[in-house]
Amino acid sequence: MLQLVLNLVASCVMVGVIWFVQLVHYPLLATIGVDRAPEIAVEHQRRTAWVVGLPMATEGVTTLVLLVSRPDGASAWLAWLAAAILGVVLASTVLLSVPLHERMANNPDPSIGRRLVRTNWPRTIGWSARAAIVGVMLAQAI
Repeated sequence: MLQLVLNLVASCVMVGVIWFVQLVHYPLLATIGVDRAPEIAVEHQRRTAWVVGLPMATEGVTTLVLLVSRPDGASAWLAWLAAAILGVVLASTVLLSVPLHERMANNPDPSIGRRLVRTNWPRTIGWSARAAIVGVMLAQAI
């Protein structure tokens, strides 16, 4: 049961972070000038790593554990669905968000902030869906 609770807590933390990023942080990044973009992009990456490192690691490890060891009553197909969604979220992070942040740091242009807002929606929706799915799994197990 602990792995399910930890997974839900980590997912909920990431939901809060990603909605803040989607509605506040990325739109603000879209307004900064190209002259300040590299400095802000590097600082964003450094600070964000401190905030998301532990919850993302916890979510990843407990997602894998839940695929092989779920509490009684928790649905196997929901565990696999949540894992698949996490895969999409992480792929979106690696393939879309990280390259845009790198580009902002190394070769900024005014469109990057707007693209971050647009391409962040899969992560925002994915993490929100994951939290709901894992919440259902916890309700099944109780």
